[in-house]
Amino acid sequence: MNKVRVRYAPSPTGYLHIGGARSALFNYLFAKKNNGDFVLRIEDTDIERNIPGAEESQIKDLEWLGIIADESINKPNPKYAPYRQTEKLDLYRKYAQILIDKGLAYECYCTEEELEKMKEEQLSRGVKSFKYDRHCLNLTEEEKAKYKAEGRKPSIRLKLPANEDLSFNDLVRGPIKFNSNDFGDFVIIKSNGIPTYNFAVVIDDHLMEISHVLRGEEHLSNTPKQLQIYKYFGWEPPKFGHMTIIVNEKGRKLSKRDGSIVQFISQYRELGYLPEAICNFLFLLGFTPKEANREIFSLDEQIKEFDLVNLSKSPSMFDNSKLKWMNGQYIKKIDNNRYLDLVGKYLDKIDYLKDYSKERKEEIALIFKNEITCGSDIINEINAIFDDTLAFNDEELSLLSNSKSTLSVNTFAKNLETISDVNKETINNLLKESQKEIGIKGKDFYMPIRVLLTHKTHGIEMYNIIDILGKEETIKRLSKTND
Repeated sequence: MNKVRVRYAPSPTGYLHIGGARSALFNYLFAKKNNGDFVLRIEDTDIERNIPGAEESQIKDLEWLGIIADESINKPNPKYAPYRQTEKLDLYRKYAQILIDKGLAYECYCTEEELEKMKEEQLSRGVKSFKYDRHCLNLTEEEKAKYKAEGRKPSIRLKLPANEDLSFNDLVRGPIKFNSNDFGDFVIIKSNGIPTYNFAVVIDDHLMEISHVLRGEEHLSNTPKQLQIYKYFGWEPPKFGHMTIIVNEKGRKLSKRDGSIVQFISQYRELGYLPEAICNFLFLLGFTPKEANREIFSLDEQIKEFDLVNLSKSPSMFDNSKLKWMNGQYIKKIDNNRYLDLVGKYLDKIDYLKDYSKERKEEIALIFKNEITCGSDIINEINAIFDDTLAFNDEELSLLSNSKSTLSVNTFAKNLETISDVNKETINNLLKESQKEIGIKGKDFYMPIRVLLTHKTHGIEMYNIIDILGKEETIKRLSKTND
């Protein structure tokens, strides 16, 4: 295994989520940093839970992120194909039979009911972690024939050695040791002929010459089982590294059921996030760059920067506000054509703009380029300008009720009525002249005007607000200070 070959192997039981995308990205970066191959393999043996369209969706989302596989179901290398597990079920059974023939695995005819009873009996004795009691380890051919006559179909279990250490050097966590007594003889082929995850993944990784396995720490307990299978076949295992879990802002493991965080990449696409911003955010989710205070990295820069020694050993917190901020930074940098492509579909959802020309919609959209954190934000930003039905809160009413605010608003409204040509120059001159006329400047002057027009204390330039609303609507709203 001289060449670096890594894989991302999702199951089509769902869509590409944050954790999966990070795993894919880190594997991709490691492969590219080491002039290796990034393999996309589909682990679809959980047939009952597979979701139609999920496989295609995950591939599409990875490509959208810029995480392009060197090999996949769509770009197979004949040496390593096929890339779907369900297309090679006979292969797994062949390797399982090899272990049976060597006396390293055996058929198990126990039913689900019998296994459950076995588990309950162990629990009653205070055994916390269930281990198979090897009831079927030494069955005679007559006993097997009897079970088969009853219609039982056997699973295949790996025969584990007693009290044997299984240790490895984790690329992230350092030396780790397990003992074979920690788990019982586990199933490698289910009674329906489908391989279990721990068996299929070993066969696949070996035959595809995978050199490094970088995955989430939830797989840490699978590693000793996989190492035992490698040992029985006499194969060199890949090097393993287990990335930390992702937690929410409360420190709890990120769950797909956590409604406070958008979980899936397709949802971020729909909200109008940029793929390079998401990759940048994921890159820093469990990785510390050499320049600790630097936060913006292109994909090429991520490849150059990536080093396993800088992967975190502590849980990585998903900071939603940071992702929004980062996406906003990327939106500011993109050219206007791409920006308009990003927000275009959202502009069509804004009723206030339904009678506007495409050109005028785009003019208004460009005003908000430095204000939004994702494409869909444009809806709320523009609606907030046009919607005059919102009630003022207590803080806003307090601001508007003082004498300085009233004088500022009335003076500017009076002066606005005197001009016929509303443009950037005339509005800015009018704002300056109005401040000079009454001797009120800065926030004391601008803030009450802005609040009356937008219900916000910060935002786009005053000229842009008036340009969007028009002279008549602006004067109408400013008159509310006298209500």
